[in-house]
Amino acid sequence: MSTALLIKEGDKLPEVELESYPAAGKKKTSEFRGKWLVLYFYPRDDTPGCTKEACGFRDTISEIAKLGANVVGVSTDSVDSHRRFHEKYSLNFPLLSDPEGKLGREIGVLNEGSSRPSMRRVTLLVDPKGVVRKIYPKVDPTVHSDEVVRDLKKFIAS
Repeated sequence: MSTALLIKEGDKLPEVELESYPAAGKKKTSEFRGKWLVLYFYPRDDTPGCTKEACGFRDTISEIAKLGANVVGVSTDSVDSHRRFHEKYSLNFPLLSDPEGKLGREIGVLNEGSSRPSMRRVTLLVDPKGVVRKIYPKVDPTVHSDEVVRDLKKFIAS
């Protein structure tokens, strides 16, 4: 089980291609450039903390979008699991499926210590050029989306 992040503020987001929902097919991380990106990693679809975090982003998405940012969630769950989670909670942002842990391993958020690998709850705030500007290594899912909105406002104002 890895505890050290392999990415730091100022690094470029790695180029990885993953299956996406609701947009069918694969998405490259570089396709999210041009706008701020809230890239959040979470352990499992439809678990209490992950649901609170996802619904927090769902409920603040209009404010995040007004700030010129996109939200994207990433877990090791399948696209089919993402579809059920997305539909059940009316999520309004894409979820990427990383079952092999390609992106998770490069970032250093993949928990490989169990029979079913998962992601640690970590968020990256990435600027329009693909550079990581802020890392949230410990996330409280109940207030995280508000924290991200506050930080986005600071970055845009500076």
